[in-house]
Amino acid sequence: QVQLVESGGGLVQAGDSLRLSCTTSGLTFRLYAMGWFRQAPGKEREFVSSINWSDTGTTLYADSVKGRFTISRDNAKNTVYLQMNSLKPEDTAVYYCAVAEIIGTMIGPEAGGVGSWGQGIQVTVSS
Repeated sequence: QVQLVESGGGLVQAGDSLRLSCTTSGLTFRLYAMGWFRQAPGKEREFVSSINWSDTGTTLYADSVKGRFTISRDNAKNTVYLQMNSLKPEDTAVYYCAVAEIIGTMIGPEAGGVGSWGQGIQVTVSS
């Protein structure tokens, strides 16, 4: 059974940084693309970033986070990270980790190709 567990969220002030981690089990991590999505109160879940299966993989970012967020992965630790810098109040949301449904396929901005989701973790940015 695939499990994704997020950690690293919390309450920070605007301009601060946080690093989210998503540790996985139940899959051969190095073969799957990973992604991050978020959902703010009253809004639909939206794409944040994704990374393909390689350690130096192709990455995608939402325009709203480009230049501030960095996705990375450590295949030896079965973990994907989201480094979030220069946080803004509009980054406040529940952040979800996602794994691709099929080996060798990328997660797209429309959540296409997502096989499993983490339980989500709260990130709150105060102004």
